[in-house]
Order: sequence, then C-alpha cells, then structure tokens
Amino acid sequence: MSIMIPAWVDGVLVPVEKLEAHQKGLRHKAVSVFVLRGPEMLLQQRALGKYHTPGLWANTCCTHPDWDEDPLTCAVRRLDEELGIKGLAPDFRQNLEYRADVGDNLIEHEVVDVFVAHAGDNFTMTPNPDEVMAAEWVHHAEVRKRIAQTPDAFTPWMRIYMSEHADAIFGVELTG
Repeated sequence: MSIMIPAWVDGVLVPVEKLEAHQKGLRHKAVSVFVLRGPEMLLQQRALGKYHTPGLWANTCCTHPDWDEDPLTCAVRRLDEELGIKGLAPDFRQNLEYRADVGDNLIEHEVVDVFVAHAGDNFTMTPNPDEVMAAEWVHHAEVRKRIAQTPDAFTPWMRIYMSEHADAIFGVELTG
C-alpha cells in the first residue's frame, strides 16, 4: 500500500504518494520532534532499511503527517511508532521550510512543524528496528561538534536545523 502525504501541486494541497513527492521534489508537509533532557537531545540513527538516508543520524523523530492529520497528533503518533515513546507533550516551536538533496535522486522539500518535548523522570523508549537502528542522548555542544567533524553522518535536515534554526527551535534551553 502506498503512503499518501500532503503536498502542493500547482499551488494546491493534495494527497501525493510519498515516494513520488520525493522523486519530484514536491513541497510537502512534515513534522520533526526533538526530545530534550537538560542540555542533551535524543538523536536517532535511521534504520538501514529506510529508502533514503539510511544509517544517518537525525533528530528524535521526523515524518510526514497523514492527509488531514493535525501536526501535534502526528508528532505524538510517530514518537510512539519510531521509538516507543509514550506520554510526552510536545510543544510547537516553529514552522520552517527547507529543500535538500537526500541522495538517490530524491529531494526533501518540506514545510515542517517543529516540536520540542522534555523527557521526564519516568522516560522510557523501545526503538522500532524497522525505523531506528540506534538512539543516543547527546549534549547539544557535542551534536554541533559531531556535525562539524562528520557532516555526512547526519541527515541534511539535521544539519539545516542545527545550523540555521537552532535558536528558534531551542531558544535559551540549549543555545543560551
């Protein structure tokens, strides 16, 4: 079964098959979540079975909402589906747009609702191996250092978020 995502075609938002949106570089809706624990953020390494950017490190989770799905509902759903994370209350931080080549003649041209959630004392996760091959808590300064040293180990969107949008996403939580 193909996955349909909200994308703009000739200026109109319509359901488009996800792979087609990436092959054509269509502008489409997306959601990204950063889970924080003090000065650390939870990163995930994408599973090797992902059709683009397999094995690369990214923010806690990112996805495309279903047609007519509320972005917050999508964020909560994907935290559970990708990492088995339940019970967090993500806060909306900003809407941003980026366009990036993700390899294999695929383009992410996303209009992203970005959310931040805070891990509490009872935080648990159970990564889905079809989605995530590893997860790691990393101090924000170390994330920046790793991206500078080995940018190709990170997804294009993670590099963009950290270089162009970190202040708006994290505010004084991680940048102050």
